[in-house]
Amino acid sequence: MQKTTKKVCADRLSRIEGQVRGISKMIDDDSYCIDVMTQIRAVRAALRGVEDAVLKDHVAHCVEGAIASGDGAEQRRKVQELLTVLTQRER
Repeated sequence: MQKTTKKVCADRLSRIEGQVRGISKMIDDDSYCIDVMTQIRAVRAALRGVEDAVLKDHVAHCVEGAIASGDGAEQRRKVQELLTVLTQRER
């Protein structure tokens, strides 16, 4: 993973960690269910943002490297990895 992507993801994950702790506290404090659900949805959206950043980095770095290598087996392997991850994404 490229350094800039790693930093962005680490920062986002730190914020997400704080959000999750906040949700836990909301549940402990018997907060209104809709407010809890709103925060859960925010965490899910934030995680999707991290996932997208990692995916873009992977395509720009790993997949592009496989294409540039000219190694057909490696290219197929990278495409298969992507297909596997993307088809399992919403499960």
